[in-house]
Amino acid sequence: MKKHLLILVTIFLPLLLSAQAKKPTIMVIPADVWCTANGYMMEFENQGVTSRIPDYHRAVQEDMDLVNTITKVGELMAERGLPLKDLASSIRSINQANAENEMTVSRTSGSSISETPLDKLLSRAKADILVELSWKINTVGPKNSVTYTLRGIDAYTNKQVAAAQGTGAASFSAEVPVLIEEAVLQHMDNFISQLQAHFDDLLTNGREITFEVRTFDNGSGASLEDEYSGQELTEIIDEWVAQNTVEHRYNLTDATEDMMIFEQVRIPLYRPNGMPMDTRHFANELRKYLKKAPFNLTSKVLTKGLGKAIVVIGEK
Repeated sequence: MKKHLLILVTIFLPLLLSAQAKKPTIMVIPADVWCTANGYMMEFENQGVTSRIPDYHRAVQEDMDLVNTITKVGELMAERGLPLKDLASSIRSINQANAENEMTVSRTSGSSISETPLDKLLSRAKADILVELSWKINTVGPKNSVTYTLRGIDAYTNKQVAAAQGTGAASFSAEVPVLIEEAVLQHMDNFISQLQAHFDDLLTNGREITFEVRTFDNGSGASLEDEYSGQELTEIIDEWVAQNTVEHRYNLTDATEDMMIFEQVRIPLYRPNGMPMDTRHFANELRKYLKKAPFNLTSKVLTKGLGKAIVVIGEK
């Protein structure tokens, strides 16, 4: 009896663990090169610098091939157990919430950090990985084929973590989603494996973010060189980061009396209560720590996109 029970456990336990494995959240978006080729770019003013960025809102409103193709690629991923965030729904959510009212501004001095429309989209969707999709239709006589590229991008670091590309077999079909499906199917399982391998690395080694501590230039007198029980504030914050990162993984790349820059900061993917950990929550924990005695410091958390947070000491 015990032998049979052991055999059953051996067979079904791996299946149970696999079913419970956490999956990355994906959002499929058109690649910049596709948006440029199809006229879906807009100019954005960011702190005095004009940048060209994709106009996802207009693209999903006007291009039915794009909507259908994103839906088809998303369907192929959903069939393989990956949770998806819908681009069009996320854009609608931002518009309904009036994203302009959510710009973070200091109530005292008016200090702010400008966010691009893409930053706002990522902050709302909170996808772990962006899948950038681009394609080109090739026509030879009555037949069509599609050359496509899929790139998996870590939404927090903008690093490429997966890729697939190729050209599908020629077909009499002229429907882009059908051509895309026929072309990507042969590489989809390998592409998904690359995405899952990256997410497994995040589970083990933590999510990578950039993190800064600064002081407001408002005459408050706050300085990172202030001492508490014989330790400068820079040392205290450095110790806090060390204790709250995965295996103490981070780099303190610069530190002065009014600024600390941390890079390659590895934060846990989940909080102790099982809720997702993100950059804002991590930074907010430091804010609450500095608010307590003996520091009693007022500070504010600013974020830019998903992967960067700034704790500014000196005012709200």
